[in-house]
Amino acid sequence: MFNDLLVERYRPQILDELVLSPENKKYFQSLQNKKEIPNLLFIGLPGIGKTSLAKIIVKDILKCQYLYINASDESGIDVIRNKIKSFAQTRSIDGKIKICILDEADGLSNIGGQSNAQSALRNLMEEYSGTTRWILTANYKHKIIPALQSRCQDFDLGTPPINECIKRCIEILKLEKIKVAESEKGKLIELIRGQYPDLRKTINTLQKCTISGELHITEQADNKDFAVKVLQKIRSKIDITDLRRYTISNELSFENDYHSLLRGLFDAVFESDLDIEKKRMAMIVIAEGLYQHAFVMDKEISCYSCLLKLYDFL
Repeated sequence: MFNDLLVERYRPQILDELVLSPENKKYFQSLQNKKEIPNLLFIGLPGIGKTSLAKIIVKDILKCQYLYINASDESGIDVIRNKIKSFAQTRSIDGKIKICILDEADGLSNIGGQSNAQSALRNLMEEYSGTTRWILTANYKHKIIPALQSRCQDFDLGTPPINECIKRCIEILKLEKIKVAESEKGKLIELIRGQYPDLRKTINTLQKCTISGELHITEQADNKDFAVKVLQKIRSKIDITDLRRYTISNELSFENDYHSLLRGLFDAVFESDLDIEKKRMAMIVIAEGLYQHAFVMDKEISCYSCLLKLYDFL
């Protein structure tokens, strides 16, 4: 069933299939000769290959025993004390180093202002350094405590070469024998650039656009255009309840991505004819809203709160 999904069928299995910056690829290629790694921390937005890279290291480069934990699902300190400790404290059968992959490690529990699970992990990394190495992935580096950051070599995977992303998408279309009309080629490049660097999202979108066996890209959501309309409504002092109703009812216009909407709003303010002081204040408010966005569960409420703040001076 999963092989019907292009993102799973073409999930990278070896390093050469993964889109990375030349510097990062060169480093990870060097690990094939060393057969040893330090503790690693992969940082970057969703869909850029953090998890795929971690699994390639353990399955293809090192070919070692490993434990995979999705920290957003298993985030409690008991997981650290029991499941992970049990794995880390024993030696591997073949004598090789073992690897513990903590995917989405920025989701580890944060209780009472202190990241208890991350603190417990710090102790395990020190105690069992003779048998186990650690690969952590995270969307946001600032949500990983400094004590863990200092124990890892961190890699920002957030800027893979755009040309390599385009090349990978075209390669997938060719392997799937998808016909691409001349009129669709420009739209294809625009789609890939518009969703960069989230290659996973791009491939999912391409699958949706190739059901008939031919590539047919429908009009894509333009977050910037919708953000301009939102800005216009704020400046016209639309009723605040109508503003929220308008935003929610048009979620398809920005693919329900409130982070992207705020980013588009930032650009809309920057390019607007607002006087310089209002523009400066508005951009600061939106920047604060984007920062807060990383910590909240309900993205819509967080975005709406930012829009309300813009009312004060626009």
